[in-house]
Formats: sequence, structure tokens, C-alpha cells
Amino acid sequence: MHVDLLTLYFITIGTLLASAGLTFWEHRTHPNRSRSLGILAAGFGTLAVGCICALFRADMPAAIGAPLSNLVILSGYLLVLNSVASLSGRHYRKRSVGLLAVMALIWLAAGVPGQDVVWKYVSALPIALVSALTAWELLRCDSMKTLKTRNFAIAVAGIHALVYFCRTFLLPWWVAVEGPSVQLLASNITMYEGVLYSVLLPMTLIKLIREETHAQLVRESQTDYLTRLGNRRWFFEQGARLIAASAGREPIAVLAFDLDQFKAINDRYGHHTGDLVLAAFATVARDALGPQVILARLGGEEFAALLAGDDARRAHQLGAAAARRFATTIANPADGLGIAATVSIGLACFDEDAPPLADALARADLALYRAKSLGGNRLEEALAPERAAAD
Repeated sequence: MHVDLLTLYFITIGTLLASAGLTFWEHRTHPNRSRSLGILAAGFGTLAVGCICALFRADMPAAIGAPLSNLVILSGYLLVLNSVASLSGRHYRKRSVGLLAVMALIWLAAGVPGQDVVWKYVSALPIALVSALTAWELLRCDSMKTLKTRNFAIAVAGIHALVYFCRTFLLPWWVAVEGPSVQLLASNITMYEGVLYSVLLPMTLIKLIREETHAQLVRESQTDYLTRLGNRRWFFEQGARLIAASAGREPIAVLAFDLDQFKAINDRYGHHTGDLVLAAFATVARDALGPQVILARLGGEEFAALLAGDDARRAHQLGAAAARRFATTIANPADGLGIAATVSIGLACFDEDAPPLADALARADLALYRAKSLGGNRLEEALAPERAAAD
């Protein structure tokens, strides 16, 4: 079925307006990305207005129709670029104004006699550059790097850029070789691809932001609000993956922490101070153990850490360092709270045959109970299973 150029224009305008409306609606449900989605909606709306101007440019004064249409369309692409850049806290405001000014000067210099060449070939170059920058901004957006839809969005923007680069650099040669009939074919190809762009890019960008919001909710559901460490659920999910990945290859160690006399701290200084003690321990433990260690608050004043490889081999040293640093920091009025607080630690080490995480943690807990029974403020290692059974 043949679809003429006029019909393609109407389809493109319709899809752009629908995309603008859908994106504007979405901006109300994503407060963290409301500004980006608002700019994106304005971009698609501006592109629709530009296409309407292009459709009726022949009815406008000769000196205005094509330049106005192109500048409005280019403004729409620049809004889309700024929307995507704002996802990373960047913008192209000054460069956008500069590019529009340069393009306006090109139209002015070309005059009415040169409008046909500028419309067919030259005007495609800034659109190609802006679309390529949009793909680049998606590629380097750190918050989107783990999201599955990102690569598809990059491909959509990248293919759009490629089409317009071809209009600038290949189409003049193609028309010279094959004749003017190729120009209509190229226009149809551009519009077909434009329809796909007007549908796919907004869909993928909205999907990206939805995925990001979902990922943030998942992270929050697995994060302890007070200490910003992982919670029990996160610890067991991440720990199970680490143990499975390390099975038969490297040692594993589990550290179980329990703050000594924590109820007495709450009773004497109040729950707010108790919360500060917990947060302080989380910070000290994270710094002492390192960012690669799986560290979580299991509940109350109980924490746990899972170490693998070289960290597991140094688990005793790392745990003892965390205990010393915590006691020193919390007692220092300048750096801490100026109160006495200590931590007891249980350590369970496994060479290359680590049991399930629940069993490994239970072994570390037994060592922790022994540390508490011996007066606290110490680190005890788990006994071998045979000796533990005998005891």
C-alpha cells in the first residue's frame, strides 16, 4: 500500500501530539523527573508545530515558510536534547540558542533562491548533530546505565541521526547520479523513519523513567532508612549471589556485629542518641570494611557483613579494626557523640565450601554470643563444628 507524503505528515503530526500529551501526563506521576518530562513534552509538541508549519510552508510568504518551519522543528529537537541531558543534570541552553542563530543566518544568507538546497540538504545537518548528541547523553547518563531500555533508546536516537547525516552528505550525490526522482523517495524514507521516531523515542524514554522509578523503589525497599545500609532482605539476596559466585573458588567470611549495652544507651541518652550511635557505627563499619563488602543492618543493634576472597582472608583484621575505630570515634566529642559505646563481633570463616548464608550467619552468631558472654567489646571466631558440638 502506497502512503503519500501528505498522509505521512499527518501521521507524524498526530503521533507527535499524542506523544506530547502522554509525556506531559507522565510528568505528574514522576516528581523526580517532572522537569525532564515537561521539557520532553514541550519538545514533541514543538516538533508537531514545526511539521504543521512545514506542511503549509508553501502558503506562507516565500522568505518565511521554509526557514520558520525548519527553525521550529530544530527547536523541538533541541528541547528533546535538553530534556535527555537534564536526566544527568546537564543542559545545552546557550549552545541551543547559538545553533538556532547560526541556522537562521544560513537561511538569511541563502535567501529565497537558495532555500531549496538548504531545506533539502543543509537543514538536516543540525538535526543530525542534535540527535547524535541526544544518543550520546543517553549513553553517558549514569542513572540509566543499568536499565534495559537504555540501549534501545540510544539506537532510536542514533538511527535518526544517521538518516539525517545521510540526507546531508549522501543524498546530494544520489540525486546527482539517479536524478530528481530520488528526492521524493528520500523524503518518503525520512517521513517513514520520522513516524517511527515520533512513536518509539517517547515510548522508550517514558519506559526508561518508569524503570528508573521502579529501581529506586526496589532500592528503598532493600535499604535501612536510618543507616542507609542494606536491610536483612538485601543482605540475604546479595549474599546468596556472592556465595554462589564464590563457590569452590575463594574463601568466604561472615561477621556478625551487636552493639554492647545498647538498651542502656537508649535509656540513658534517649532514642535519638541511640539512632545516632547506630548511624555512626554504620559509617565507621563501611569505611573500615570497604565498599566492596556486603554490609547490612539486620535489625535493632545487629549488623552483619559478608566478605569474599582477600577480604575474607583479612576478616579478623578488618573486624577488629572496625571495632577499635568505632569505640574511638564515638567516644570523641569532636568527631563522635562523646559517649562510651563498643561492639561485639562474631566471625565465621569458610575456605571454599561455604554453607548457605543462613547457616554461615548462624555460625557467626554463635561466636557473637560467646563474645557477649565474655564481657563484650571483643571479636570471637566460630569454633569448628565438631568442637562446637562437643561444647
